[in-house]
Amino acid sequence: MNTPLLPFHIAFPVHSLDAARAFYGHLLGCPEGRSSAEWVDFNLYGHQIVAHLAPNETGVSTTNAVDGHGVPVRHFGAILTMAQWTALADKLKAAGVKFVIEPYIRFKGEPGEQATMFFLDPSGNALEFKSFGNLDMLFAK
Repeated sequence: MNTPLLPFHIAFPVHSLDAARAFYGHLLGCPEGRSSAEWVDFNLYGHQIVAHLAPNETGVSTTNAVDGHGVPVRHFGAILTMAQWTALADKLKAAGVKFVIEPYIRFKGEPGEQATMFFLDPSGNALEFKSFGNLDMLFAK
């Protein structure tokens, strides 16, 4: 199956739009799009993510074991080039971001080998950024 190169859209709850702007806009470098008093669009590597003000819906989800780590079940992020992934990991470390799962290579030597890292935004939303040495392995079994 060919994967179309079209952007995805995801909306998620935040406890503060100011905190979302600081995290997504300033720390992650996502340009801001449209907004209102209740939501803000961001451009996450060409994808539309929307932070909706909904303080009662924020927080960390449960985890499942993957490669010996507790991976947050609810999460989103992007697949980056290795250069982008490394630059982001370095930037987050320099900013003192606390990782849920530190940057590392998952499934080393197996189909689907990938660089991955997990961290939380200020509202407890889990984000995963990953990279593949060979993007053909994206859906490898």
